[in-house]
Amino acid sequence: MPNIKKGAELQTVITTFETSPGSCTDLVEDLQAAYDQFISQQPGFIAAALHVNDAQTRVVNYSQWARREDFQAMLRSDEMRARNRRINELCRSFEPVMIEVVDTFDAG
Repeated sequence: MPNIKKGAELQTVITTFETSPGSCTDLVEDLQAAYDQFISQQPGFIAAALHVNDAQTRVVNYSQWARREDFQAMLRSDEMRARNRRINELCRSFEPVMIEVVDTFDAG
């Protein structure tokens, strides 16, 4: 499970996928399979979470990596390139963005 905190020594990546209600379940299943069978075993992988909006038109993937180079190496692998071609067929667009956590807030 991702642990979100300011100043963490890791690379955070948020990827948004624009999809349709008819393709959302297939997209999520493909992403789950990618994590189960490949991504979670890659060097530097820490954690990830998948999110779907109520209309099933957006999927958001929050992932954490030890280093940005680890994430980039995973994306460049033959395995992930093939998976991304299939994922691309299930959505109108997707974009990974590397971000920095600048603050967090809790109730109370």
